[in-house]
Amino acid sequence: MDQVKIGKFIAERRKIQNLTQMQLAEKLDITDRAVSKWETGRSLPDSAIMLDLCRILEITVNDLLSGEVVIMEDYNKEMEGKLIEMVRQKETADKRMLALEIFIGVIFSVVMFVLIMVASFVQMADWLRIVLILIGFIPFAVAIPFMIKIEQTAGYYECQKCGHRYVPTFSSVLWAMHVNRTRYMKCPECNKKSWQKKVISKEK
Repeated sequence: MDQVKIGKFIAERRKIQNLTQMQLAEKLDITDRAVSKWETGRSLPDSAIMLDLCRILEITVNDLLSGEVVIMEDYNKEMEGKLIEMVRQKETADKRMLALEIFIGVIFSVVMFVLIMVASFVQMADWLRIVLILIGFIPFAVAIPFMIKIEQTAGYYECQKCGHRYVPTFSSVLWAMHVNRTRYMKCPECNKKSWQKKVISKEK
């Protein structure tokens, strides 16, 4: 999908309805900043408000995602539902991936902790103690980049300074200070650092 084309189309249809960005935002119960981001091609409307947006602009979802009014003799309503479902499926998949990240982290952390405790308090040869510690630590160390990759790509991070939501680079997530899924990173929009929380939707 061409976000820039869709953004221009939203702006065009908004003006046809004689609405300002603020008025459209109020009808959708969002901020005018979100509307501005749509119209400049920086983000797409969230699936939760897509139908309401189309109703206000008097277009179909197919029109919206095409960035133009699509003329079809036999318009298929099922197609419209599938387009919305595609957006929802991404959000659902992101939630599952983040849940998988937690599961992997807990499992490998417990295994590492148990093996280190056994190696520390049970009588055994020194070489066996080292082997147990390595068996516990190596899988955990291997899992860390995989978990970070999931956290990087699933959902978005929200800048606390300007509210911009984006997908950061892997290295930004890897080296950022963090508390759980909240990370201290530089926003690519305002270039300011802040503690940025993980969110699923791209819209507020």
